[in-house]
Amino acid sequence: MNRIKGILYAIVSSSTFGLAPFFTLTLLSFGYSSFEVLTYRWGIASLCLIGFGLLAGCNFRLSKKDFGVVFLLSLFRATTSFSLVIAYQNIASGVASTIHFMYPLAVALAMIFFYHEKKSGWAISAVLLSILGAILLSSGNIAGYNANVTVGIICACISIFSYGGYIIGVRKTRAVAINSTVLTCYVMGLGALFFIIGGCLTEGIRLETQGKVWLYILGLALPATAISNMALVKAIKHIGPTLTSIFGAMEPLTAVFIGIVVFHETSTISGILGMLLIIIAVFIVVVKENRK
Repeated sequence: MNRIKGILYAIVSSSTFGLAPFFTLTLLSFGYSSFEVLTYRWGIASLCLIGFGLLAGCNFRLSKKDFGVVFLLSLFRATTSFSLVIAYQNIASGVASTIHFMYPLAVALAMIFFYHEKKSGWAISAVLLSILGAILLSSGNIAGYNANVTVGIICACISIFSYGGYIIGVRKTRAVAINSTVLTCYVMGLGALFFIIGGCLTEGIRLETQGKVWLYILGLALPATAISNMALVKAIKHIGPTLTSIFGAMEPLTAVFIGIVVFHETSTISGILGMLLIIIAVFIVVVKENRK
């Protein structure tokens, strides 16, 4: 029963994560800036997670050293979200999500070169496979509505390394001893603060009054952020990180489906093949990682 629950949680987590491009692009079409979108997304999600943490009896006190580590991790996580929003504006959302999904490969390479984990053929093979997939993926028409493909691909690639840095930081720093709900609350709360500052220094942050727009804001902040993160924690608890990561393939697939149906993004045979190669490469990494 626990395994079934874990699989369901993993499916909910990855599929709701995949909704983020839809709500993000819709808010951008209403004239929202990237900072405004992320301020509402992270601010509301962090408030929801704080409420969840209080109900669960979490202790939110951190030492100065712990807070310093959390602050740095929040910078990595905020960079990930900001770079993805820019990527969504310049290349197809499904393509951006698929490129971002390559972050386990970045983690594996970083662990080899910076933490001296044993080099292996499977890691190199997975990286080469993902590079081939990325080439195929970007060979067709992948332009978004801003149509600066180079900027979009660069930002999607930045999200790989910033999120990979966040994952490694959680594993290899003092953050590993911090309750996952507490850690997520602090990371999102600090991120919201960064985005508010960014918004105030640029175009400002509007106070939304239209009910229709609030539906999209809540869709982005609740299912695509707060619920997906809570479901992710529960999935890892029930079935472990490896199987959870495998079900994470639903994230780019959901984004691709929404991109095609809602935003009329085109998909070619080479693009689909590229996505499959990237997903296979990530599967190789997470499965082999579990066998160490």
